[in-house]
Amino acid sequence: MSTPKELRYSEEHEWVKTEGDKVRIGITDFAQSELGDIVFVELPEVGDEIKADEPFGSVESVKTVSELYAPINGKVVEVNEDLEDSPEFVNESPYEKAWMIIVEPSDASEIENLMTAEQYEDMIKED
Repeated sequence: MSTPKELRYSEEHEWVKTEGDKVRIGITDFAQSELGDIVFVELPEVGDEIKADEPFGSVESVKTVSELYAPINGKVVEVNEDLEDSPEFVNESPYEKAWMIIVEPSDASEIENLMTAEQYEDMIKED
């Protein structure tokens, strides 16, 4: 199970990667392994506002449909269109090919409230 050290993590199993004044968001390796084979990904539109701890989309696997929860507040500036035709990227490459959205954060300091890789690993060990 992969938990890249340079990322931050939410309790809802999203990862956040800071890239200049924007952040890239996706779901963790742990989350995709729990969900099973992903068959569909629903994402917001460019220009949509996301609110921390509120759903911004969903992933559908052969087992279930799971909401995606925003780890921070911000405005969607890019959406990973590749996931429309290739939802399996979420299983194959959760941190590279399967990023979901890029957001301009309302307040970049919110990222500091997210878990480090070590804290996230501790949390999923308890599950």
